[in-house]
Amino acid sequence: MTGLFTLLADLMVVLHGAYVLFVVGGAAAVTIGGFRSKQWIRNLPFRLIHLGAIAVVAIQELLGLPCPLTVWEYQLREAAGHGAQWELSFVARILHAVIYYDVPDWVFTVIYIGFALLVLLLFMVFPPRRRRPSSRVQ
Repeated sequence: MTGLFTLLADLMVVLHGAYVLFVVGGAAAVTIGGFRSKQWIRNLPFRLIHLGAIAVVAIQELLGLPCPLTVWEYQLREAAGHGAQWELSFVARILHAVIYYDVPDWVFTVIYIGFALLVLLLFMVFPPRRRRPSSRVQ
């Protein structure tokens, strides 16, 4: 059972990394795509999900709540009999180095809120569009 909890904790780190990549990569893609006049960046569902993803992080940070993905990962590691930050797998160590930094909490608050404002600004600079219903001739 210990191995299963360790695997689940590692998968939680991968999920966390994917979340971060979606938020950061999405902003970069929208910015680049916007300046290159790519229409796919106008996709309303993608843009709403992207805005929601960073808004959740910023609000959670403002409320002083811990990231649930981090909490679950640590709980799984403890259930596996490991210290929360010790005995990480190779993949988990790499992703931890990318995701976690040893800086004061206020730095993360500023980054998350600033990034949320950037995504909101991108929403205004490169506004998404609703799909127009296709007109079919019958």
